[in-house]
Amino acid sequence: MQTDPDKRPEFDDLVAALELGGEALAPFLQEVHAADLANWAPDLSEEQLGAALNGLDTEGRSELLKFAEDAVREEVLALLTIDQIVEVVQEMPADEVVDLLALTDDDRSERVLRSVDFERAQGLRKLARYDEETAGGLMTVDFLSVTDDVHVGDVIKDLRSEEGPAADEGGVFVVDPEGKPIGHVSDRDLLMTPIHTPIRDVMESGLITVGVNDDQEDVAQLVRKYSFAAVPVVDFSGALIGVISAEDAQEVLQEEAEEDILRLVGTSPEVQQTRLPVLTRVRHRLPLQALTVLGGLATARLLGTALPGAEDATVGTDVLRYLPIIIGLAGNVGIQASTILVRAFATGEVAPDRQRSVLASEVLVGFIISLICGAVTMAIATVSESQLPDPLHFGASVGVAIVVAVTWAAFLGSVVPMLCQRWGIDPAIVAGPFLVTLSDVSGAAIFVGVTTLSLGVGV
Repeated sequence: MQTDPDKRPEFDDLVAALELGGEALAPFLQEVHAADLANWAPDLSEEQLGAALNGLDTEGRSELLKFAEDAVREEVLALLTIDQIVEVVQEMPADEVVDLLALTDDDRSERVLRSVDFERAQGLRKLARYDEETAGGLMTVDFLSVTDDVHVGDVIKDLRSEEGPAADEGGVFVVDPEGKPIGHVSDRDLLMTPIHTPIRDVMESGLITVGVNDDQEDVAQLVRKYSFAAVPVVDFSGALIGVISAEDAQEVLQEEAEEDILRLVGTSPEVQQTRLPVLTRVRHRLPLQALTVLGGLATARLLGTALPGAEDATVGTDVLRYLPIIIGLAGNVGIQASTILVRAFATGEVAPDRQRSVLASEVLVGFIISLICGAVTMAIATVSESQLPDPLHFGASVGVAIVVAVTWAAFLGSVVPMLCQRWGIDPAIVAGPFLVTLSDVSGAAIFVGVTTLSLGVGV
C-alpha cells in the first residue's frame, strides 16, 4: 500500500491496509503513532483489531496499551495470548502492569504472573494490594536506589545496566542503611559530575516523602507545587518502597480535572463519552434532568401562588408557569452536549469523519431524555391542572413542547462546537454563556410557539 510520506496516516488508511493484509500491514503500522491507533481501535471490528495486533511487535502492542482507554485495553487483552501478554508486561512499568492485569480475569492474570520472573512477580503482587486511589496504587517499584558511600561512576554503571522501566524514573534515590530515603540525584547532575565524586556530595537532601496510603490526588498536588521530578513513597517504618513520577502525577491531575468537569454538567466521568452506547449516555445524564424537572414543577407551583387564582386564570397563564422547566432542561441538555464535544475535540476523540455520527447520536440522546422528561411533566401537569376544561390536552401540549425544545437544545449543543471547530474558533469560548443563552431563548420561543399552536391561546 502506498502512502504519502508528507501525510499522517488516517483511519481510512488503516482500514485499507487491514483489507490488503499480508506484507502491506506491518510497514504501515510502523508509520502509525500508537496514540492514533489507540484512538481508532474502538471503531475497528474484533477481527480488524486482531489483525492489527498481529501486525505489531511487542513494543508496538505495549505502546498501544499505554495510550488506550480501559475498554480498548480489555478487548486487546482478550485477543492476546498469555505469552504475548507476558512479553508486553516485560516492557511496561510495574504500576501500569498492575492496572493492566486488573482488566483481565483472575485466571489469566495469575498465569501471567507465574510466567514472569519471580522478583518482578513479587513486586507486582505487592503493588496490587494497594488501593488504586492511594500513593501505593500510583507508585512504581521500578526505580534505582543507592547508599551515600558510592561514587557517581558506579551509579552511572548501575543505571546503564538497568533493563526495562527502572532506568526511566528520573534520577536515583539515595537511602541510608535502613532503607530510608535521604537524598535524590537527577540524571543531569550525574552526567555533569566527575565520576569519582561521592554521591553524598551531589545528592539533594531534605526530601519530602509521602505515605503509601496518602490520597493520590494530594500527592499529585504536592508534585506539581514543588515541581518534583519524582517523589519517594515510604512505608510505616519510613523505608523507601516506591516512586511516583511527575508524569504519573500529571495524569492524575488531568483525570481528576476531566472527571470534575463532567460531573459538574451532570454526566458520567467516564472518558470517551461519544463512544458510549446511546442508552448508557441517557442513563448517565438523566439524573440531572430529573432534578431539573422536579425543580421546575416546584417553581410552577410557586408561580401559581403569585399569578391570578383559579377563577381568574387563563390557559395561557397556566402554560407560562411551566416555562422554567423548559429553560432549565434546554440549558442543561445543551451544556452537557457542548461540554462533551469541546472535550472530545480537545483530546482528538472526534475526528472529522466521525462528526456526523456523533451529532446524530447526541441529538438522539437529547431526544430520548426529552421524551422521558416530557412524559413525566405531561402526567403531572394533567393532574395538577385538573381544573381546566381539557387537562389532558394541556398536559400533552406541554409535554410535546418539551420534546421539541430539548431536542433542539441537544442539536445546538452539538452543532455549535462542531461549526466552531470547522471555522477555526475555539469551541470553549462559544460553548459557555453564549450557548446557554441561545438554548434558553430558542427553547422558550419553541415552547411558546408549540403550546400556542396546540392550545390555540397566546401566552
